[in-house]
Amino acid sequence: MRAAYLEGRSIAALARDHGVSRGAIRTAVADLLPDHTAIKEDSPVPELPVTLDMPGKVADYLRTTELEPAERAALDQGMTVRRGQGYTLRVTTVPAVHRGLLARCQPLDGAQGLPAVPAQRKARREYENRVSALTP
Repeated sequence: MRAAYLEGRSIAALARDHGVSRGAIRTAVADLLPDHTAIKEDSPVPELPVTLDMPGKVADYLRTTELEPAERAALDQGMTVRRGQGYTLRVTTVPAVHRGLLARCQPLDGAQGLPAVPAQRKARREYENRVSALTP
């Protein structure tokens, strides 16, 4: 079987010839596939980017603060969507960056002696609800 595979026979053809599944053929010729790498079970799964709508009041605040390069890039690449009087920023990035942005907008709740503006508090809560829905 291995010799036939090395001669160029396809995995599907070998499976038909021997009456077994393609997975069985792949297992039999696994050491002949240098490009095929096994997935380690303990390796972390990479986070995929997700798109969340960030209220404009939160985006305006975050643009005036010190951000990490990944956070700044996510804000800069966001797409503005007009919503009535204000706007929403559609941000696509990995959940870790969304959580970092949420942590940086905590002062909108009126912490650290700053006055709390109800509209900003509500906007931060809306973004918090969207970010918290990401966690499994």
